[in-house]
Amino acid sequence: MSMKIYNTLTRQKEEFVPLEPGKVKMYVCGPTVYNLIHIGNARPMIVFDTVRRYMEHKGLEVNYVSNFTDVDDKIIKKAIEEGVDVETISKRYIEECKKDMAAMNVKPATTHPLATEEICGMLDMIGTLIEKGHAYVAADGTVYFRTRSFKEYGKLSHKNLDDLQGGNRSLLVSGEDQKEDALDFVLWKPKKEGEPYWESPWCEGRPGWHIECSVMSRKYLGEEIDIHAGGEDLVFPHHENEIAQSEAANGKTFARYWMHNAFLNIDNRKMSKSLGNFFTVRDISEKYDLQVLRFFMLSAHYRSPLNFSDQLMEAAKNGYERIVTSVDNLKFLMSNAPDAEMTEAERALAAEAEGFVGRFDEAMDDDFNTADALSVIFELVKFINTNVGEGSTKAFLHALKEELVALSDICGLIVDKKEEMLDSDIEALIAERQAARKEKNFARADEIRDELLKKGILLEDTREGVKWKRA
Repeated sequence: MSMKIYNTLTRQKEEFVPLEPGKVKMYVCGPTVYNLIHIGNARPMIVFDTVRRYMEHKGLEVNYVSNFTDVDDKIIKKAIEEGVDVETISKRYIEECKKDMAAMNVKPATTHPLATEEICGMLDMIGTLIEKGHAYVAADGTVYFRTRSFKEYGKLSHKNLDDLQGGNRSLLVSGEDQKEDALDFVLWKPKKEGEPYWESPWCEGRPGWHIECSVMSRKYLGEEIDIHAGGEDLVFPHHENEIAQSEAANGKTFARYWMHNAFLNIDNRKMSKSLGNFFTVRDISEKYDLQVLRFFMLSAHYRSPLNFSDQLMEAAKNGYERIVTSVDNLKFLMSNAPDAEMTEAERALAAEAEGFVGRFDEAMDDDFNTADALSVIFELVKFINTNVGEGSTKAFLHALKEELVALSDICGLIVDKKEEMLDSDIEALIAERQAARKEKNFARADEIRDELLKKGILLEDTREGVKWKRA
C-alpha cells in the first residue's frame, strides 16, 4: 500500500510522492515564544513529529524545519510587563519550549530558525514582491501585499475573495485605512516607540507575521517543498497568505501537500490562552508522565477534534502503562531465560508476530492513522502476553521485545524504561555542571544538562539556584 496523505489543498487523500525520490522537505509552523507552551501547542508538535518518525521508518530522509517566532506583539507586551528586552523573553521561552519538547520525546527539527535572524531574507522577498507589482508601500512606510494580484488567493481555505469583501468582516485580514483594498495584508510595518526594529528601504520597522515562514521555508528547504503543516487555525489567513507571497515571489508551487491537525478542546470548546481555558505542558507534567500526554494525543486521528479531560488522560495512562508493563515482563523473563536458539514453535510465532508490523504500516500509510496503529500495538501486546512464559528462549523473548519497542518508538513512545537515576547521582551531576559554568566550560555544562534531559531530568536555573524534577 502506498502512503496516502489528506491534502487540505485538494480536500482529498492523495498518494504521497516526494519531489526528490527518497527525500522529504517538510515545514511545520512553530510557536510564538512568549510563555510556556500549552497542550494545544503540543498537539501539532507530537502529531508531525510522529509523521516524521514514520517517514524515516519507511526509509525516507526528512529535512524537517520548524521555526520559532521570536518577535511579535505578545512577546513585546511580555517584555514591557517584566521590564526586560524582547530577546530576554524569547530566549527564555525557546529554552523552556525545548525542555517540554524533549520531555514529550519530540525530536529536534533539522533546523529551528528564528524570525529575527532571517530579516535580510524577508527584505529581499518583500522587495521582489514590490518589483513584481504584488506589493506596495503606503505613506508611512508600511508595505502591503495586493491580495487580488494573486489570482488563486483562497485556494487553500476555499474562501472566495468577493464573499470576504462583501460579507463577513470577521474574516478580513486586519489592517489600516491606508490599504488599497481591505483584504491586503502587512508585509512590513513601521516601528513603535520602545519596540525592536530593523532598517529597511521603506521605514525602520519589523516584518509582518506571514512573511516569516515563507522566507524561512525558502532558505532551508527551497522554493518548492513537499509538506507544509500546522494547526487548522493556521489555514486562514496565515497559510493562505504564505501561499500568496511565496508563489507570487518565486513563480512556483509553494507546497504540494498541506496537513492540518484539528483543535484540542476542553469541555468541547477550543482551548486557547485568550479564552483562559488551557493547561500548559508543564502543568500536565506535574500529574502525568508526558509520555501519557503523547499517547493521549495519538489516540485519535490527527484530523479529528480531541477533547481533553481527566478521564481520557487516565485512560491514556492505563493504555501506555499496559505497553510498558509488557516490555518489563519480557525483560524479566529474559533475565532467567535459557540462552538457546528459538524452538520451531517459537520461530513460527515470531514469524506470525512480524505480521503486526505490516498491519501497523497499513494503518499509518492511511493518512497516519495513529489510533489504528496503537490498536495494532495493543494486539501485539496481547499476542506477546499469550505466547510467552518461563520456558521461552531468550532469543524469542528478545525478538518480541524488539518488535514492540520498535513500533512504539515510531509513535515516539518510550516504553523501554531505563532505571531511574538516584537523587544523589543527579545532585552530583548538577554540582559538576555548576563547577563547569564557573570555569566557563559551557560545552561541558551543556553536555551535563543534555545528559540529564535524556534521562528525564529537567533543570531550571533560578536566582535561588538550580532546581530539578523528573519529567
